[in-house]
Amino acid sequence: MAMVVLLMSGAGQQMVLEAEAAGRLAGLGVTHVSVLRDEETVAVVLEGWAFDPASSAEPAAALVSGGSRHVQTLRPLAHVAVTAGTVPLEDERTDGR
Repeated sequence: MAMVVLLMSGAGQQMVLEAEAAGRLAGLGVTHVSVLRDEETVAVVLEGWAFDPASSAEPAAALVSGGSRHVQTLRPLAHVAVTAGTVPLEDERTDGR
């Protein structure tokens, strides 16, 4: 699933995703939107199987930010699954340690 994270100044702003903007995001292939914030920053995570950040990150950012030019776009570098497992015993290790 493609993903992009948009960072915006959150000082004094209320994040609202209007129905029209949500429909346009869906048209860009976005199927999930997550919003996170602290006192200074709003982060919006856009995800979708048909979402292409290379061609759609800029128009998606404009929709989410209300046209603000002060949006930082982050793209994933890695996606790692973490599971609770056991550490191999000394004689089961293959790396020689």
